Amino acid sequence: MTELNKKTTSKSTKIVLVIAIIVLAIGGYFGLNIYRTYLAANITGNQKYIYIKTGTTYDEFLNYLETKDALNSMVTFKEAAGKMNLAKSLKPGRYAIKVGMNNRTLVNKLKSGNQDAVQLKFQNIRKKENFAAYLAKNVEADSTSFMQVLDSAALIEKYGFDKETVYTMFIPNTYELYWNTSPLDFFEKMQKEYSKFWNAERKQKAAALNLTPIQVTILASIVDSEALYDKEMPTIAGLYLNRLNRGILLQADPTVIFANDDFTIKRVLNSHLAKNSKYNTYKYAGLPPGPIMMPSINAIDAVLNPDDNNYIYMCAKEDFSGYHAFAETREQHEINANKYRAAMNKRNIYK
Repeated sequence: MTELNKKTTSKSTKIVLVIAIIVLAIGGYFGLNIYRTYLAANITGNQKYIYIKTGTTYDEFLNYLETKDALNSMVTFKEAAGKMNLAKSLKPGRYAIKVGMNNRTLVNKLKSGNQDAVQLKFQNIRKKENFAAYLAKNVEADSTSFMQVLDSAALIEKYGFDKETVYTMFIPNTYELYWNTSPLDFFEKMQKEYSKFWNAERKQKAAALNLTPIQVTILASIVDSEALYDKEMPTIAGLYLNRLNRGILLQADPTVIFANDDFTIKRVLNSHLAKNSKYNTYKYAGLPPGPIMMPSINAIDAVLNPDDNNYIYMCAKEDFSGYHAFAETREQHEINANKYRAAMNKRNIYK
């Protein structure tokens, strides 16, 4: 090969090499850009969830993300979201995010509406107003929206309840639902759970006691309010059923506290007993018009499976153990009650 050919070949090789380097550089740039935009981890770990409210616009959502410091790079997320047409498919909900997640995975999750369910666990909530507030803390709708459903006569009467008894429909348990579930959808879901709970066996047991499921739950709310320990519930249930069957006033202190709407009361006084309310079972015979709390399943089943006893009276034990002293006669009850009053006085508990 001549010297001229060698120089020409060398020059051509250098040109090819330069072109190759340029191509690789361009390819590397675009490859790196694709990696950063779609595949690189982009979650800060400062937030566990992303919340998208119903009716949120795409721009509002982007502004929300910027305020939450959820992403390492808003620039790359916006680029990925734009190219993947997130604006056209943004769906409301609660979405779990975790460190290591990339933009592509996140955008696909948001587009598909693959949100993560909220777990609701409720029991022993006193009033439906408290219940509405609890729900509002865990789902999108506010407490007012839930109260509107709970107080909707047309809706609740459709299922056999009224404003006083609708609270008996909610069976304490752990439930999963989507964060953006509407109050109406939640109500209907709970009504289905209620129907499942009140199966043929439970209905038969209620009928054997001459009680409806609603009445069983109202009584269970009193039993649950009285019992610190679940093992006492069947005994307390038997006692109150004895009173109901014999036409004796229930005289349940928790109903008086509920009637007075003062849950700081530790000692029920004559002034409390004077409260004119259908919930005051010292004044009005039979069950109150509604539950005084959301009773546990154990309390409901205790009413359905009560102890067969002859107790008419009960009083908290003077040792403040949380247990009760039960009595069949007024005389024995007065002995028990005097012991407890003396213990209260000794501790300077007068109200």
